[in-house]
Amino acid sequence: MTRRDLLKTSFAAGALAPLAAAPTEFSFVHLTDTHIQPELRADQGCRMAFQKINRMKADFAIHGGDLVFDANAQGHARADLVFGLYRDTVKAIEMPVHAAVGNHDVFGTNPASGISRDDAEYGKKMYEDKIGKRYYSFAHKGWRFLVLDSIGSTPAGGFEGRVDEQQIDWLRAELASIGTNTPLVVTTHVPFVSGVLQIVPDPGATPANYLVANARQVLEVLAPYRLKAVLQGHTHIRETVIYNGCQFITSGAVCGNWWKGARLGHPEGFGVLKVKGDEISWRYETYGFAAAS
Repeated sequence: MTRRDLLKTSFAAGALAPLAAAPTEFSFVHLTDTHIQPELRADQGCRMAFQKINRMKADFAIHGGDLVFDANAQGHARADLVFGLYRDTVKAIEMPVHAAVGNHDVFGTNPASGISRDDAEYGKKMYEDKIGKRYYSFAHKGWRFLVLDSIGSTPAGGFEGRVDEQQIDWLRAELASIGTNTPLVVTTHVPFVSGVLQIVPDPGATPANYLVANARQVLEVLAPYRLKAVLQGHTHIRETVIYNGCQFITSGAVCGNWWKGARLGHPEGFGVLKVKGDEISWRYETYGFAAAS
């Protein structure tokens, strides 16, 4: 074989070799704790946040819960008002929005609401009717996103962080159908892993109010799979904890300190996450809201 023939053969072999696929790339927004209400210019603040979210040019958004303030300790008129305000306002977001349920989105369970347990919309039924499923999954560009309901109830009408057994059974079956090669992101309102109890100046703070009580059980179910990130809300602080190779990301709050300024130095804002290949990174974006003095 001549040198020219060898070069031709080598070129042809190279031309037939498959090109390496470009790594998957996309971004999405994690906003949480809008606590929308007619007071404190909260609807105006949400619109400002949503306008900036649109400028992120992300593929979709995930809302981490506490959409409204408040359905929990209120009657029908107030709950209908704030859910209606949220649904009207969130239309401004120019991308799909997936939502998780928060403790303030659960209707009438606080005895102060005066709502009977026999009411047709009691508990999470109102949320399901007005917003959607309380837990579910969706796929995007080779990744799978699992949105969980972490709001448990107590006999006295309060709440605790907890993922119920029915949901854990669903999670096992869902993960088995997904398989162990797909990268996963979980969304929960109440954090699974956080240092919040060492930070908040709340003498009445208890783990049950700030953290998911059975987080270890849920994480053991997830352990055999490619869990890349857990997105958390509820605490209104910015925080990332890396545990066992997974990022537990708490993306502050759109409402900051319940629309009264920054929460312990954490301003109003939302998280932006970027996926490249099988890696995920996070940054926090503020949007310029100024609370009334």
